[in-house]
Amino acid sequence: MKKIGMVVALEKELTAFLKEQTVEIKEEKSGAFHVLEFKIGECDVVCVKSGVGEIFAAAATQYLISVYNPEAIINFGICGSLTKDLGVEKVALVKGVVHYAFDTSAVDNIEPGRYEQFDDPIIPCDEKLLAAARKISGGELPEVICASADKFVAESDEKRALRETYGASVCEMESAGVLLTCKNAGVPCLIVKAVSDGEGGAEDYVKLARRAAGQYAGLITKLLTDIPDMGI
Repeated sequence: MKKIGMVVALEKELTAFLKEQTVEIKEEKSGAFHVLEFKIGECDVVCVKSGVGEIFAAAATQYLISVYNPEAIINFGICGSLTKDLGVEKVALVKGVVHYAFDTSAVDNIEPGRYEQFDDPIIPCDEKLLAAARKISGGELPEVICASADKFVAESDEKRALRETYGASVCEMESAGVLLTCKNAGVPCLIVKAVSDGEGGAEDYVKLARRAAGQYAGLITKLLTDIPDMGI
């Protein structure tokens, strides 16, 4: 039986996934974290609702790793689009994340967004899990760079800068915390996002976030069902 961890920031993101399931769920509160345990196929799944932002996401991921020792971690949720090519409710696989607010360049001349232990600002997600998600989706989902930091990006100038500087197509507020924690612990990580806001910015988000959140549920469920057969 595989043990898979999940980190989800918002209640609406979690609800959108769980309403597609017919599983028995064990729930508990551990400090600030809401923890759910259930089975899908041959996977024991432990899901932690972290709350919004990089610090909460990193803390939840480390808690999941330290207490439950998962073989892989999946982060899913909603995001903003930085390009007209990704409309609202579009699902994307994240191939890499840049923590664009991280900047030590004044003291070490390392380019903004890059951590010293990595050769590039773009931190890659696990290729084996990405390949599994690609196969399940039939190769139809875009694979994108996600710009991540503790800020809701609404202004078009800032969106353009993230797109032009890092080649990012989506933005949100947790992926860097999740992925960096997984990298440091040697745990494979997959990130799946659904677009909740585009050119409409905050107005789109308020109206469409809950609807967008439901778009990835089928993919995540199929991935959990098929993971054991893929040798992951």
